[in-house]
Amino acid sequence: MSADNGKMDLILKKIEEMNTSIAKMQEELKSVSASLKSLAVGQITQPPTVHVTSGSRPMTVSAPKPSVTVSTLKPVASPTPAPTVPMEASRTRSLTDVKMSFPEELEARLSFEEKGEFIMIKPKSFLGSDNFAKIALTIRGMGGEYISAGKDSHFRVPKKKA
Repeated sequence: MSADNGKMDLILKKIEEMNTSIAKMQEELKSVSASLKSLAVGQITQPPTVHVTSGSRPMTVSAPKPSVTVSTLKPVASPTPAPTVPMEASRTRSLTDVKMSFPEELEARLSFEEKGEFIMIKPKSFLGSDNFAKIALTIRGMGGEYISAGKDSHFRVPKKKA
């Protein structure tokens, strides 16, 4: 009976370790997802590869390969030139671009509004220090800043890209 309890304790400990590892991987994948969302506005040329370490086992996770292959493409009679984006449009950031930079759970906790040359981001409720730090990091990555103004405190991101 005592041996069975020892085995059960060992199994429970292993399950807890696996649960912790999975939780860490989940957080890393959320971060990667947010990064990929911010890159979705630009053009991604290679499928991303994520390196995750779980305990002593490193793992590599690759994005799925595109479903269209060269053999399934049909020739086009005359190539049409790619549409050109005016230089000014490619240097500006839209409200959608900013929203896509955040994971869904953070985006739902924020309100976004265009104000002059900036996009203003305000929390809908108390964020807590972890969420605030994640949002501030994303905002700084876009060249934005936090404006501390009591009840009118907010983040702002310039519409013009640096």
